[in-house]
Amino acid sequence: MAVDPDDTGQLVRGAAGGDEAAWRGLVDRFSGLVWSVARAHRLADADAADVYQTTWLRLAEHIRRIDRPDRIGAWIATAARRECLQSLRAAGRTLPTDDMDRLDFTPVTGNPTEEMVLAAEQEREDADRAALVWRALDRLSARCRELLRVLMASPPPSYAEVAAALGLPLGSIGPTRARCLQRLRDEVAGITGGASSSV
Repeated sequence: MAVDPDDTGQLVRGAAGGDEAAWRGLVDRFSGLVWSVARAHRLADADAADVYQTTWLRLAEHIRRIDRPDRIGAWIATAARRECLQSLRAAGRTLPTDDMDRLDFTPVTGNPTEEMVLAAEQEREDADRAALVWRALDRLSARCRELLRVLMASPPPSYAEVAAALGLPLGSIGPTRARCLQRLRDEVAGITGGASSSV
């Protein structure tokens, strides 16, 4: 029977039964979450890659014993968090990462030379904006930095997954997110001298 790729529970049951497509579906759906948890813990690139691989290994080891297949995202987030904490304990220190995804630019003219100039200007503006936001993010509390980094995962994690990833009460995620975003806006405004921002 074909597995519905939009049904997380079916993906888990399929993967537990050896369905390779179901396993790939789980990896595709939750890879962003695992990477965001590693970024939230500010692991070095190599350590983050180890956490990523080990998290999936842990799932492969335990997938047949998952009680709530529909809540696999929270399980994966918790496993990733545990691996991050173990990595940090082993290293004895944290290392910042400057991993920032580049924003896409869609050309708006038919002139290749003009498009190259516009693309370069847009990339510069995007890089400046991203650097500004990252500077502002670094001024926030550790709790806000971790929360906002996890929430940047693509696709966005559920609040249950975020709570599991960071060890926070589920009911606190929404209000804390709102406060942290407001603090981030305030920090951006402070850096830019009150100039308007799209943060």
